[in-house]
Amino acid sequence: HHRRTNNTMDGESHTPNTKAEMGLSVKNERHSGYAAIHEAIGDGPFAMLQIFAHLAIGWPLYLMGLASTGRLGQDGKVLKDGEIIDHYRPWSKMFPTKLRLKITMSTLGVFAAWYAIYEASCKYGVLPVTLWYIGPLMWNQAWLVLYTWLQHNDPSVPQYGPDEWTWVRGALSTIDRPYGIFDFFHHKIGSTHVAHHLFHEMPFYKADVATAAIKEFLEPKGLYNYDPTPWYLAMWRVAKTCHYVDELDGVQYYRSLEDIPLSKDGKKND
Repeated sequence: HHRRTNNTMDGESHTPNTKAEMGLSVKNERHSGYAAIHEAIGDGPFAMLQIFAHLAIGWPLYLMGLASTGRLGQDGKVLKDGEIIDHYRPWSKMFPTKLRLKITMSTLGVFAAWYAIYEASCKYGVLPVTLWYIGPLMWNQAWLVLYTWLQHNDPSVPQYGPDEWTWVRGALSTIDRPYGIFDFFHHKIGSTHVAHHLFHEMPFYKADVATAAIKEFLEPKGLYNYDPTPWYLAMWRVAKTCHYVDELDGVQYYRSLEDIPLSKDGKKND
């Protein structure tokens, strides 16, 4: 994620879908997938579906390799159709061979944790376990996904194909946003995210000082991205406008399914 930020092929987490993957033809005709769903339910409900998919189930889907991963394995080769890179299989192309033992131990630990949750549910009941564990876990995951979603996606921020991408370009495609009271609770990770991507090993407790220095240097050059929109409004805007990119090469900007004519309108014209 930090090494290949906003890389359309080798990025990790929130790698953009192409128009074809969204169910659009070369002529922007809707034929399947998200494009068909968007037409069926409309703009607002589709944005709500985007938010639910990202915040409620996005993190486990990502870990299972079913959403938002890159298009290359760790060996640098393009994944085959239907091939996934998950975080659980020791032979997953997400990881080099030397890490197989560690991945095995990690996955066994995940199974052990879920077995403990099952036992706790049998002993104390599903509702207490949900309130004390599942609920807080989902809250944590929702914020984790929300930050990575909003800090790297906006109609004004480019996504780079391998032919255009550089580490600096990717890092500078990060966006700082205000999160109100959550800046306090989350150590300003969303409002100092540019600094985080330029210096990801820097301790968080001086990130605001680093951000001020970075802003002073980058802003006059037009290279500092800051959006003052409240996070909940920015989330709604991104959910409505950042759906796909045209291609994987060159400099790409997010496009919205709301700008694609509906199939039924085309049939009426015919």
